[in-house]
Amino acid sequence: MRRLCVLFLLLVSLNGLAQEDEKIKDIIESLAENIPEDADLSELTEKLAHFRKHPINLNRTKPEELKNLVFLSAAQIASFFNYLNSNAKLLDVLELQAIPGFDITTINRLLPFVCLSSAEDYAQLKAKNLLTGGSHDLIVRYSRLMQQQKGFKALPGSRYLGSPEKVLLRYKYQFSNILSAALVMEKDAGETLFNKKTGMDHLSGHLAFFKLGRLKKLVLGDYSLQFGQGLTLWSGFAFGKGPDVTSVAAKDMGLKPYTSANEASFFRGTASTIDLGRNIHISPFVSYRKLDASLKALPDGSFTLSNINISGLHRTQTELKNKRTLGQLVYGGTLQYLSDNLNMGIIGYQSAYQHQFVTGTALYNKYAFTGQQLTNTGLHYNYTFRNTYFYGELAYSLGSGWAMVNGAVATLSPKLSAVLLYRHYSKDYHNFFSSAVGEGTEANNEQGWYAGINYSPIKSLTWSVYTDYFKFPWLKYRVDAASSGYEGLSQLSYIRAKIFKAVIRYKREQKLQNPDAASTVKGLLKVIKQSCRLEGNWKPDRKFSFQQRVEIVQYQKGDNPTETGFLVYQDVSYAPMSSRISGNMRLAYFNTPSYNSRIYAYEDDVLYGSGSGNYSGKGIRTYVNVRYRPFKKVGIWGRFAIYSYGGVETIGSGLDEIEGSKKTEVKLQLRCQF
Repeated sequence: MRRLCVLFLLLVSLNGLAQEDEKIKDIIESLAENIPEDADLSELTEKLAHFRKHPINLNRTKPEELKNLVFLSAAQIASFFNYLNSNAKLLDVLELQAIPGFDITTINRLLPFVCLSSAEDYAQLKAKNLLTGGSHDLIVRYSRLMQQQKGFKALPGSRYLGSPEKVLLRYKYQFSNILSAALVMEKDAGETLFNKKTGMDHLSGHLAFFKLGRLKKLVLGDYSLQFGQGLTLWSGFAFGKGPDVTSVAAKDMGLKPYTSANEASFFRGTASTIDLGRNIHISPFVSYRKLDASLKALPDGSFTLSNINISGLHRTQTELKNKRTLGQLVYGGTLQYLSDNLNMGIIGYQSAYQHQFVTGTALYNKYAFTGQQLTNTGLHYNYTFRNTYFYGELAYSLGSGWAMVNGAVATLSPKLSAVLLYRHYSKDYHNFFSSAVGEGTEANNEQGWYAGINYSPIKSLTWSVYTDYFKFPWLKYRVDAASSGYEGLSQLSYIRAKIFKAVIRYKREQKLQNPDAASTVKGLLKVIKQSCRLEGNWKPDRKFSFQQRVEIVQYQKGDNPTETGFLVYQDVSYAPMSSRISGNMRLAYFNTPSYNSRIYAYEDDVLYGSGSGNYSGKGIRTYVNVRYRPFKKVGIWGRFAIYSYGGVETIGSGLDEIEGSKKTEVKLQLRCQF
């Protein structure tokens, strides 16, 4: 019976492109809540689309490659290689059901992205095949708000100097899994496409080689680095606390080319990963970039700065003045021992800046970084013993503080898995490239315990619960004393084949915060935010699918009245396999008293344009996405989205302010593959 079930899933996975696009959407939506609100989800979507076209050979893969499949946990990857070590290689994809921790949902997600091919990666690599055997992907995207924002008016002071359109052009070349190149150009709304002084507003690119003998990776241009648990060296987004409790164990992917339009989270220069033999790998790197920063001139002609601007926006004279004013040189390397069940690594690198950092006068900045150079070192590990995955990292910023995280993920039975994690980040630990699990935005001034379980009494039912207790030994922004808090989540999900899914979730978070400016209360106030969500997904046939959600949020600070907000939406998707046209739409009603009780929900978009919608205030939100495929390798996407608020005369603030109660966005995208 189990073999028939998995065979059915395999057949379903081969039924067509439209269904695979839907699978990618389901995976991204399930993971979207584990990452920051402003994260670029397009990188995840693109990665999965690549492996759908170039499946991973399960008999020739490595842990680092499987980590690209973001829905696999670190414990599942370790379990897979334990099984492979005991059984030499997979003879049939149906063997996946015998691996501890691999349930039907995981296998169903995995099948479109893997294969058991025995072909060598370089078997087809010949000069004449570089053009005919490689894949070319060109995307041009245009979007704009239909209403005029205040910044585009003829103001006497600050105003936006460019046009209201947002434009993206991206070209990517891929030859199998061994060669890639990309070029990304972008301008945001309000920016000029080209500036005589600074050139193209945003230009990014790379050339990368893989699996060249002992040279496992070589990237020239823009790249990202992700090692350990994110304490010492991590660029780009990382997953945090979410319904999948195992997501707190970071999956480091080492060196990878950078293809996102995000203008902050990457390195620029050259980096490589070299196999020294006996499972030892070294990854040296060097990067030099010009960053955006607000500088202050001193009497001696030198400059100081207090922070770096990572928004990537260059719309006004002030933003243009701060553009690329700070030189950043980063160089160093990692040395790792990588085997199937034991990984260990040491990291060392230095960051040098053109100008000095200085702290503000606020007391919470007492331990902030000052100076021009910072040296970071770290040691990380993960080890699988039977059904338990141990992991951790110890990091040190020379001349200041330490940071440490240790955890374990255990498969206690085929139905039960558990996670336990402890973290301790000192108040004077400094790092410009960290993204470790925690409650704060930076990995410092925090201690905490996290515990969670996933329990599946039957295949169709899963219960996930976690609790996280944290404390901050030193002051924080808007918290003028040592403080503590906790966060807890409980979620029950029911899945019936591919036809129906239901989720009910409760989440509660409590922190301490300064009183509001107008308050006469002394000391810190308790801030409690809790939410309850009920969600259903229904797919009656192969053409239509429906998704509904109701979510209620409550926010209370001290003795202030409790704010209660809610969101209700209905999604409808239409994706017939034989049609050139597909699409989806949403109709949502939301009512939240203030930004404090806002609700976030994943939104469909054009290809690689997915993101998180912010529902705050009172009104109706609707959008329609349409995809038209005039030819096999040409796709055209269109999106129309509108917020309609009730009882307001303006939307937004500052130069982004719009007169009226409606905010409308139009987006068009063309994609050509050849």
